[in-house]
Amino acid sequence: MWKRGSIEACGTFSMVFVGCGSVALERSSLEISIAFGAIVALVIIAIGRWSGAHINPAVSIAFWFRGNLSSEDTIAHVVGQLTGALCAGFILNGAGPTVRNTSWINLIGIEILITFLLMASILWIIRRTEQWIPIAVVVGATVAILAFLFGQYTGASMNPARTFGPNLVSGDVLIIPVYFICTILGACLAVLAERLIPSTSE
Repeated sequence: MWKRGSIEACGTFSMVFVGCGSVALERSSLEISIAFGAIVALVIIAIGRWSGAHINPAVSIAFWFRGNLSSEDTIAHVVGQLTGALCAGFILNGAGPTVRNTSWINLIGIEILITFLLMASILWIIRRTEQWIPIAVVVGATVAILAFLFGQYTGASMNPARTFGPNLVSGDVLIIPVYFICTILGACLAVLAERLIPSTSE
């Protein structure tokens, strides 16, 4: 159980360190989006076979909700993901926190929507293949596209851990619960939507 959590910690650390590191380096929005998408894809390829490479508490909780992850493994995943993100946040000295540049209503709607789309892309590809490379390409591309389109408004978090680590270290903590709720809700709504779609075996 905790071995999987440790692997998730390493993967989430890598994602936050590279993605938020690109923010700290003041790269363009396109470069930041590509950095997040590329590191997500690489992490999926690197650790997918060992833990599923969720690197996202919202995704792990959605898979638990879907019935694919035990409660014990879900706890290990989430603890590992938050720990990895926090370590990256400390090393980056809180650089690249998730920042709100729109109204609260827009933020809530956007984060629910884009996390729904991210989880939907994951469910779509895993219903079609178990190969990690195509899964990595689809999920990484989805992250990059959504980050580019919505990053200027909400930071395009889609991931409680991505917000938790940098924001906790930077001191911008009041916004963290909002991102937790919105992203988890969005991911679970994708699972509910999937249940309305007949499987290929049906």
